[in-house]
Amino acid sequence: MIPRHLEWLGMSHLITALILYGYLIPISLYVSIEVVKVLQATFINQDILMYDEETGTPADARTSNLNEELGQVDTILSDKTGTLTCNQMDFLKCSIAGTQYGASSSEVELAAAKQIASDLEDGDSDLSNFPLRHRKAQVSWENIDKVDEIELETVVTSKGDEDQKHAIKGFGFEDDRLMNCNWLQEPNVDDILLFFRILAVCHTAIPELNEETGGFTYEAESPDEGSFLVAAREFGFEFCRRTQSSIFTRERISASGQVVEREYKLLNLLDFTSKRKRMSVIVRDEEGQIFLLCKGADSIIFDRLSKNGKAYLEATTKHLNDYGETGLRTLALSYRRLEEKEYSDWNNEFQKAKAAVGADREAMLERVSDIMEKELILVGATAIEDKLQKGVPQCIDKLAQAGLKIWVLTGDKMETAINIGFSCSLLRQGMKQICITTNSDSVSNDTKQFFCLTPQAIKDNILNQITNATQMIKLEKDPHAAFALIIDGKTLTYALEDDVKLQFLGLAVDCASVICCRVSPKQKALVVRLVKQGTGKTTLAIGDGANDVGMIQEADIGVGISGVEGMQAVMASDFSIAQFRFLERLLVVHGHWCYKRIAQMICYFFYKNIAFGLTIFYFEAYTGFSGQSVYDDWYMILFNVCLTSLPVISLGVFEQDVSSEVCLQFPALYQQGPKNLFFDWYRILGWMANGLYSSVVIFFGTVLIFYEQAFRVDGQTSDLASLGTTMFTCIIWAVNCQISLTMSHFTWIQHLFIWGSIVTWYLFLMMYGALSPNLSHSAYHLLIEALGPAPIYWATTLLATVACILPYLVHISFQRCFSPMDHHIIQEIKHYKKDIEDQSMWVRESSKARQETKIGFTARVEAKIRQLKGKLHKKQSFLNILSPVRT
Repeated sequence: MIPRHLEWLGMSHLITALILYGYLIPISLYVSIEVVKVLQATFINQDILMYDEETGTPADARTSNLNEELGQVDTILSDKTGTLTCNQMDFLKCSIAGTQYGASSSEVELAAAKQIASDLEDGDSDLSNFPLRHRKAQVSWENIDKVDEIELETVVTSKGDEDQKHAIKGFGFEDDRLMNCNWLQEPNVDDILLFFRILAVCHTAIPELNEETGGFTYEAESPDEGSFLVAAREFGFEFCRRTQSSIFTRERISASGQVVEREYKLLNLLDFTSKRKRMSVIVRDEEGQIFLLCKGADSIIFDRLSKNGKAYLEATTKHLNDYGETGLRTLALSYRRLEEKEYSDWNNEFQKAKAAVGADREAMLERVSDIMEKELILVGATAIEDKLQKGVPQCIDKLAQAGLKIWVLTGDKMETAINIGFSCSLLRQGMKQICITTNSDSVSNDTKQFFCLTPQAIKDNILNQITNATQMIKLEKDPHAAFALIIDGKTLTYALEDDVKLQFLGLAVDCASVICCRVSPKQKALVVRLVKQGTGKTTLAIGDGANDVGMIQEADIGVGISGVEGMQAVMASDFSIAQFRFLERLLVVHGHWCYKRIAQMICYFFYKNIAFGLTIFYFEAYTGFSGQSVYDDWYMILFNVCLTSLPVISLGVFEQDVSSEVCLQFPALYQQGPKNLFFDWYRILGWMANGLYSSVVIFFGTVLIFYEQAFRVDGQTSDLASLGTTMFTCIIWAVNCQISLTMSHFTWIQHLFIWGSIVTWYLFLMMYGALSPNLSHSAYHLLIEALGPAPIYWATTLLATVACILPYLVHISFQRCFSPMDHHIIQEIKHYKKDIEDQSMWVRESSKARQETKIGFTARVEAKIRQLKGKLHKKQSFLNILSPVRT
């Protein structure tokens, strides 16, 4: 007989099924994951080893949604200034009127001297004819510490460094020729005077009087600007006051040391932007003369010099290259003297542009500013040092051993970026540098002039360079050969175009390290987007300033450093840290833990809910899909809310396959995340199959045992309530024992949650059964009177639990014996305390647990070892050839 109202009947069955099978993917899964992620973020925030004592700044997980992605990063794209370096500038050297001033050595120079000293002490035969050997007396070797061959520190400081620190913050200049008015005895006094006045006047800083010392401190837009003002003050040109219309300086321009206060009327200010890469002020001095004072990137200033303004261009260019090679940041200083009418006409146009309203206002201001900032006269250049942050070389080395690729995106000159790359071990001697540029050297000789080329010709030339470099890498036969790609901002403009960018990305991925120089904030973001979309892998961008916001927001994970350039990068980031070195712990420790915890937690959720939900489905099949459940409604509600939720949360929060110290000693463990070893389809399907097996064992095993067996002393068989409660007890035991086998790290909290959940089930059953029959229904006194006294109940629970966990136990035993993963080996070594009893084995295993890398200090050491072995081999071969001759 066909029932009536089939549509309503079908809808009723559908709703019943949704209610019954909603336990397969319950809402508690989402709640548990969110709770776990928030607690993981709290642990990151509370990590004392990521707390910066100098600034009092802890790590800050600003979002909890990306915790597991910290363990899956493939490429790190980093800013340089303020990220790898301290962003605390020291005015170190300068070039004025073609003459170089400043005797202080930068960290790069000290590192080079220390390396040479080490080579000399080692008696390296290759250095026997090295010119510096004959000049050894000129180097103060007693101020250089002896180098340990495997010491992980490439930034060199001299002995007694604490005593030798500059007493004046921001000023490390040492040259008596410019100090104490001695510059008045120098040739080109007028140029030196202009140089000092540009430092003291061309800025946007605000002076603040220190009442205790009587001196001034400066609130500047950038550390560079503050360093220039400190230098000007030490040279005798102190910026002391600013009004809306004037800048006041105290100048010491006589041998007697008499100080004269001068006023400069501020007529116009042309601000610095990342696009302009320069700033200018137009001032009227007390004699009524109008000057434009300009400072900016040398590549920008040099293009704007007049024919008469290039007198010092060749010498200054050479000095700038020298400064860049020693890792210093450089700026060029220039000026222009203006006629009254010329300025008046230009100022009318400038005021019109400032008063304009519309989308093209900025373009109009740029155009008018560009008109004025031409026909400049070069005065000189500055060189300031931005030292590497503490621990940067070690951090980069550890991240490289973990298999991470590191790109540096900076606005500095190519020479400066390259030398910082050597300092932090991103580059090393013997690494083949591929420089992709638009320089005329790369253009064929039959081309008249490079700057006459069309944009298409320039792009073709760049594409040809990329193709040749890619081919060179493919043809390289030396397995230890390392390549570094270096590209500037102008070239990058063409390399990021649609028809070139994939070839550029292919070349960059094949290189051990990538350094992009003279790049704008927009280009940084575009490079991050290219890597993210082109590789399809997780990218992390890290920076400290407003110019890094674009790339931080573009990356999968953005990390901001709370440095001296403000909080813009931090506010745009997902995670913030105080120093670059903390990135090592954030990724290698917390990233690794969070990835494995979340992966294991989700897989376990699949397992336990399939094991539970399928028993409901099997019983539905027995009852003709009538909607009758084998379990009491309260059982099903409490399964995910109380009885199995806390153990899985403890797994996601406290689980550690290895300790944090071991994570850092065995950085290759991090690759389990990028390779997705714990959340691939093989593992997911394996856990689902385990849940399916457990459901079959529990349901059909319990039914077969209880089907015709006497349940009570008087021979009665069990009813539905007894069968369902026994089945549910087996599930509670099986899933909680399963999670105890999954965990590698136990605290009292895990024990409390796992075994407490089982105890909670029995307490609930007793209290629920103690209620009146109107409330407890068929569960009234069920445990005390029916199940408790029945041996078959306890025997079935034990048998089903053992049968459920046995396959997993066999699987992990077989895996650990015949195909162990890295962390299995480490766990076994730690368990048998071999790391204490057999230190040589521990060191050997930790050396194996590193990804093969071609950057970092470890790569430099390995390259040196290969070089020495090669020399020994050649020497041995030479001796073998000579031995027959002697006989």
